[in-house]
Amino acid sequence: MKIVGDSEHFQQPYDNDDDYVSRTEFKKESEDAQALGMRLVALSKTQLDKMDLDEFLYDAILKSKLIKQKTEAYRRHLQYIGKLMRGFDHEPIQTALDKVLNKNNNEAAQLQIFEKMRERLLANGDDEVQSLLDQHPQLERQKLRQLIRQANKELAKVPESKSSKELFKYLRAEIKE
Repeated sequence: MKIVGDSEHFQQPYDNDDDYVSRTEFKKESEDAQALGMRLVALSKTQLDKMDLDEFLYDAILKSKLIKQKTEAYRRHLQYIGKLMRGFDHEPIQTALDKVLNKNNNEAAQLQIFEKMRERLLANGDDEVQSLLDQHPQLERQKLRQLIRQANKELAKVPESKSSKELFKYLRAEIKE
């Protein structure tokens, strides 16, 4: 006697196929590829140059910058980029994208460190110069003291001085971490 819910009767040809991708999974993968493509479109040309992208994908991304946003042509072009993205492995592209975006965050953090270092030098003077020279012996004591002295004189008159900017540039150029 056969039971109505017997699995033999309801088996599909793709039940034993491990490579089968359902329509829902395919659509999700396509949407993920298009979302990654949109993140790539948001990058600048210099950031794109740092990534190792396929020639066709790179050209398509650059062409998308020429199309007005919020138009039907732009939407279709993003879909085309998503279609190109489906042909590539997403993980290397995603890691390169994360690396490019994180590098900008690291640069911003470095700039903040130099800003704080400059502020401490202007506020504390020779004590801070000595501690900075202990950490970074490649710096020149005389040049640092001269820039600090000039910056303090100018800061008394103007909120942002030329010497203060020069001190920041000197610190940034000489200290490599």
